[in-house]
Amino acid sequence: MKLAFQLAYRNLMGAGLRTILNSAVLSLSFVIIIFFNGIIDGWDNQARRESIKWEFGNGQVLHEEYDPQDPFTIQDAHGTYPDDPTLNPILLVQGSIYPKGRMMSIVLKGIKTDQEILAIPTNLLASTDAEIPVLIGKRMAEAAKLAVGDNLLLRWRDKNGTFDAQNITIAAIFDTDVGTVDNGQVWLDIEKLWAMTGLQSEATMLIASEDKPYDISGWNYRSQDNLLQELTDIITMKKSSGLILYGLLMTIALLAIFDTQVLSIFRRQKEIGTYIALGMTRLSVIRLFTVEGSMYSIFAMILGSLYGIPLLLYLSKTGIGMPAASMDMGVTLAERIYPIYGVGLILGTIVIIVLSATIVSFLPTRKISRLDPVDAIKGKVI
Repeated sequence: MKLAFQLAYRNLMGAGLRTILNSAVLSLSFVIIIFFNGIIDGWDNQARRESIKWEFGNGQVLHEEYDPQDPFTIQDAHGTYPDDPTLNPILLVQGSIYPKGRMMSIVLKGIKTDQEILAIPTNLLASTDAEIPVLIGKRMAEAAKLAVGDNLLLRWRDKNGTFDAQNITIAAIFDTDVGTVDNGQVWLDIEKLWAMTGLQSEATMLIASEDKPYDISGWNYRSQDNLLQELTDIITMKKSSGLILYGLLMTIALLAIFDTQVLSIFRRQKEIGTYIALGMTRLSVIRLFTVEGSMYSIFAMILGSLYGIPLLLYLSKTGIGMPAASMDMGVTLAERIYPIYGVGLILGTIVIIVLSATIVSFLPTRKISRLDPVDAIKGKVI
């Protein structure tokens, strides 16, 4: 085997430009596969972390009549909840605001000002003298053209369906990557929302601070994994669709290696016949040519490392900017995604490329098993 590697190395070095071109194409596939998978893994990691931090906590307990996908259920989806310090109540009420004469439909979300489960800066609601201070997200502020300290009219319906209106004050604007706690959301002290609606001590959902199942009559528990399932499905779909690109790149690179091996066997018949005539078995010759093809993958990884490592490290530190419009699609997506290149991703890609190159290198060498060394030395076609 050592002799096969030595001979294969010398032959590839002697091929010159052909070896460089084949290795370059394969190295491009190697770097791109790691790059795109790193982006998806980085997005997955960031989205999960931010969703748990800003919205999900360690799970949610939803009122049985509340459907997060159906805003028409908000009106009647509320009820009393058990006094459990591990559960943080949130009450949802539909309403409208009128910034600078325009009307915007919003969802009022009442939350305790002293809660520490979610990253929403609710403590700022208790540090202002405004009559009804509220918090909004950065995207909401940009859409409504609002700033800290602005006063605007809010209209809502109480428990009897009666419309009421009052001025609110923007106490603070928070920045989050989770659009579902930002777009069209206005946060205020749940005590004030109870007084405004008459829904005293009622909530629409409960945010859990502990990772355990909650069995409460009239409420549905959703675990952290269940809440993140939609994101998991999106990531899985993105990785599956990426296989098309990876397949095309690998096909181009491996086809070049396959053609090179076919041409090499055709042009080196005399050399193959000489090897066999000198006592080398056909299996040894097949091994030699297979090793030659598989060594393209080794050269490709070395070449890819020369330009891939600096590039991928740079992108992992600076991140990749995402279009502003993509942040309003309803999924958690940061302004910049920082790729993650895990050991499993790199080793898995290396194994796939080496195995693929070895297989396509072996296929043309099967002709050697049918070779007559005398005919080969004479230069007859295999």
